[in-house]
Amino acid sequence: MRKTLLIVLLSFLTIPLTITGASVALPGIRAELGASLAATQWVVNGYNACFAAFLVFAGSLTDVLGRRRVFACGVALFCASSLAGALAGDILVLNVVRALGGIGAAAATTGGSSILAAAFDGQARSRAFGLLGAVLGAGLAFGPTAGGLLVDWLGWRAVFAVPAVISAVVLSLVGALPRLRGGEGRTVDWRGAVLFTTSLLLLIFALDEGPALGFGSPLVLGALVAAVAFGFVFVVVERRSADPMVELDLLADRRFVAFAVAAGALMGILVPLVVYLPSYLISVVGMGPGQAGLWLLMLTVPAVVLPPAGAALARVRPVATAAGSVAISGVGALLMVTVGPGSAPLGMLAPFALVGVGVGLSNGVLDGLAIAGVPQERVGAAAGLFNTARLVTETVVLAGVGAMLAALSGGRLDGPSFTVALHAACVALACLAAVATLSVITLAGTRRADGGNGPVPGRDPDRTESKESVTDW
Repeated sequence: MRKTLLIVLLSFLTIPLTITGASVALPGIRAELGASLAATQWVVNGYNACFAAFLVFAGSLTDVLGRRRVFACGVALFCASSLAGALAGDILVLNVVRALGGIGAAAATTGGSSILAAAFDGQARSRAFGLLGAVLGAGLAFGPTAGGLLVDWLGWRAVFAVPAVISAVVLSLVGALPRLRGGEGRTVDWRGAVLFTTSLLLLIFALDEGPALGFGSPLVLGALVAAVAFGFVFVVVERRSADPMVELDLLADRRFVAFAVAAGALMGILVPLVVYLPSYLISVVGMGPGQAGLWLLMLTVPAVVLPPAGAALARVRPVATAAGSVAISGVGALLMVTVGPGSAPLGMLAPFALVGVGVGLSNGVLDGLAIAGVPQERVGAAAGLFNTARLVTETVVLAGVGAMLAALSGGRLDGPSFTVALHAACVALACLAAVATLSVITLAGTRRADGGNGPVPGRDPDRTESKESVTDW
């Protein structure tokens, strides 16, 4: 069992590394490949979009085809795409293989998680998933630093080559994993998968290409309209499906939605900053890639060291912990407007640390709060929907911030215009935090979407709550 845990954890280490590490490499990629800003943004946005879009679909495949098979295919695709990215001599090729890498990461994530869930039980399962969260947090926290040092020492291609090597090692060990079949009688929701994936990708395309083509252009407007239409049809199809990809009736639980909103907002604040601050620190403040990655530790390390404190707070005041975490990160984002070309690194400590503290207090905690009231037989579906909501929010906000930066900087992430654009984006992120904080407070007051006192769909009607919602504060 230890070997199984080691193999899965090793594969998960590369997933955040290839997101945050790539952010430090963006200036070098753009310079060497002569790419436009919009094209360069797809290096991160394409990976994130495909990761989010295919996560639930990959979960359906895991149930049908088997856990080890989906995990192995995902790791293989991720490995091949990372290697191809390291060798790419054209931005279009790099973006295509990055998108494929996102699909591979989605399959590896769902397959690996389901392997751990099946291979362990009781306290052993809790410890396994605790280590899994720690690995993901460490990858997110130290990814910019590792990426910056790799770019300094070996160039931007090393940011993709190193994950390729690690995933190749994982692939060589897959045979040691237990053979675990999928769920009996499950089917793949192909219609739901196509509709959801298409809707999200069209939305990301419109946000990413809007600044270059113009948001009033027929292509961008058509993509936005089509994204909304596909999203609407997806909801209709999922509600009528006998075996849906996403169990939308979980959204009737307002506390579940509240914690999902908090998680999405926190990642929506953190990830755009992790992606675009390295470019700002390198091109405007004048740091090297390695130095920029080191200073970003002020932003990311709290996400690793503070979850135990957040868990302790959440046991006493769950709603206050969720809302407060978002509010703290929002204040940090607002204080980012004090960071400018002449900023000393220590002057960045307060805004960076506040964003990191907000994320750290809730990292992994919100997941537990969201599914705590869900019946045991629906925990898997709830966790899948929760993670999808968080990833989709993160991906959409990342694309939106990228569009804002491109529009306000005139398509150039350097010079005084970059400072103006970054400050405007940070104010927008602070506004997102304010709206999300109020939403969490409002939504967490009751469990019913209609304000009634009856049972939530899928919940045990005999289950009683130990406290009134007001005492959660």
